[in-house]
Amino acid sequence: MRLLVLGGTQFFGRQLVEQALARGHDVTLFNRGVTAPGLFPEAERLVGDRDGRLEALEGGEWDAVVDVAGFVPRVVRASAELLAPRVGHYAFVSTIGVYADRSVPLREESPLAQVDEGHSVDELREDYANYGPLKALCEGVVRDVFGDRALIVRPGLIVGPHDPTGRFTYWARRLGRGGEILAPGPPERRVQFVDVRDLAAFALDLVERRDSSVYNATREGVAWGELLAGGDVTWVSDEFLLEQRVGEWMELPLWLASPEFVGMHMADVSRAVAAGLRFRQVAETIAGAAEAPAKEGVGLAPEREAELLAAWHAR
Repeated sequence: MRLLVLGGTQFFGRQLVEQALARGHDVTLFNRGVTAPGLFPEAERLVGDRDGRLEALEGGEWDAVVDVAGFVPRVVRASAELLAPRVGHYAFVSTIGVYADRSVPLREESPLAQVDEGHSVDELREDYANYGPLKALCEGVVRDVFGDRALIVRPGLIVGPHDPTGRFTYWARRLGRGGEILAPGPPERRVQFVDVRDLAAFALDLVERRDSSVYNATREGVAWGELLAGGDVTWVSDEFLLEQRVGEWMELPLWLASPEFVGMHMADVSRAVAAGLRFRQVAETIAGAAEAPAKEGVGLAPEREAELLAAWHAR
């Protein structure tokens, strides 16, 4: 298969390209040539920019394109319309953050979020609060241009080797550091994430068979107790964390207590599982994540964690 990847050298795209080459596909990369330019010397490289420098995409034909980096609808439309006559299938990697109501279980048919009124899409592009709504608009662009030749994959939190975000990586490295670990209880509460290697394998399977459906793509749910198995964990309550003004998601990664966001860990993935999404052992995902770099400002600093543990024990 002749596969064009828009992006392809940082995280999910990197894993997708690695697996595509291992499967024997003929891969072309289109990106700015900034991130890891020496990766994948066996792949064809086209250098350009999604936002205004598409000349390198004006020639060539591909069986499929995988868009791993589309965020602004105008930018996605430009490349999609340019490629439509010369590409058989378009796979767009979106997010489970596209749903309007994230306080309930998320299903593929659920209503999608909309951008804030009174602002242009370009004005909102740097605002993470509009990440999901902008991705929803991008999905619409892809469907508009490619119709039944379009595949939409909506991952949850992607984790594993080369993760640049530091979120799941915090827990993998925290387990490795040892000592008393503060974590949000109860231990049976479930969280969702997807190993980048499992997601890439699933996406390639779908592209190879020209699937044109929409899929939530994340794990079915892992208990915090299983995630942190083997650690010396002190389970604290949501009430305590909120009283101590601990920040959800970034200061304490994966933790979501606000009612409007709890659905982010309740995505229905039955359609994806039926289509072949499989999950490796949690321990293997943690080991892979531990190889990724830590990111400053993500997760509890050791001093902050120690203060919180002391406050919890002193209640």
